[in-house]
Amino acid sequence: MQEELFKLQDKNYKEFHSKLIPNIKEDLIIGVRVPELRKLAKKYKDNSSYFLNNLPHKYYDENVLHGLLISEIKDYNKCIYELERFLPYIDNWAVCDMTNPKVFKKHKEELLIKIKEWINTKDTYTIRYGIRMLMNYYLDEDYKKEYLNLPLKIKSNEYYINMMIAWYYATALAKQYEDTIKLLETKKLSPWIHNKTIQKARESYRITKEQKDYLQTLKI
Repeated sequence: MQEELFKLQDKNYKEFHSKLIPNIKEDLIIGVRVPELRKLAKKYKDNSSYFLNNLPHKYYDENVLHGLLISEIKDYNKCIYELERFLPYIDNWAVCDMTNPKVFKKHKEELLIKIKEWINTKDTYTIRYGIRMLMNYYLDEDYKKEYLNLPLKIKSNEYYINMMIAWYYATALAKQYEDTIKLLETKKLSPWIHNKTIQKARESYRITKEQKDYLQTLKI
């Protein structure tokens, strides 16, 4: 698999992308563009057992591919099994955020149980992953007001956790404004997350001008 990845190497992309993932050494990034990695995942989705079992991987691109392969698994239980084997090895926001199993759409009830487990771990990217799934699947037709309280219980100094929480609440403002705005009005979030949520919401095209103006008055 490494040979295939190096055949797809784009050195200009490697130089550019390495700046977006500062905690990964540049020599551990091959530099394969995401569309090419998605093609590989499609190609090997039915013949990926050896690669999925070969943890840890050396290169960032291998980890992205691993996440994309997990995303292609159609059996929910198998998907969760492979995902939970992989989560401890995720060491950056990009791999975390690009692992999006399609099968989750059909298993919201079971997934919510897992999300609650993930956000109660001590692992940065497992927590981030849990919040991301909460954002992806429980702010629309499966939304319940009580879900907004789940990220409030997370207390962390980790940038990539707190940024994800802010992203979650900014998205919640776009989709469930009336419930979410109350958290800001009552200052339920930490000051950094509070202000970052406002910033990200004000950058969103899904928030009205009137809402953005009001949000600006709530900055701490």
